[in-house]
Amino acid sequence: MQNKGSGQNAVIESNKNLHLTRWWSLFRMQGQFLVNERGKVLDIHGGRDDEHRQLIFYGKHGKLNQQWDIIYADEWPEEPKKGELNKDYGLYVQRPFYVVSQLPNHRYLDNLNNANQFVIKSHFGIRKSQLFWFDQKTLTIKSMVNNKSWDIVSSGSQNKIQLYNTNSKWWQCFKYKD
Repeated sequence: MQNKGSGQNAVIESNKNLHLTRWWSLFRMQGQFLVNERGKVLDIHGGRDDEHRQLIFYGKHGKLNQQWDIIYADEWPEEPKKGELNKDYGLYVQRPFYVVSQLPNHRYLDNLNNANQFVIKSHFGIRKSQLFWFDQKTLTIKSMVNNKSWDIVSSGSQNKIQLYNTNSKWWQCFKYKD
């Protein structure tokens, strides 16, 4: 904890004198909580699951933003590589695919005139505007034409889908379940 325990911010400091370690730098796992000697727990500030969100120490309330798992590096599974299935998302990494409607004419999802909007169109040979791929790094589905990601318009507040610059927010992360 910052400032010898008087602050809330979580910081990493070097402690060359381990025999001088104080309560504000001693923690243990209790169930799913990382707790210090005074009962403060590691907390994702504001409970928001945002990239680069600040960590603090706070009184225990038990919500998800205070719960943690310890995963040892030698036990961590490797991420799927090109051509391998990402089981969480149901898609193969960097393997081009089409999205085909189950309506009677089985039309393909298409990036209309290489714009950012989607339509369904018949499939006539290989059309790059109908090909997509799953990006393991961003966990998004991207267009083979312009490398932009599927995106629900207006940060997920509308019902239209478009291609947009990748940001990996929830409105760009799609899972395929058969």
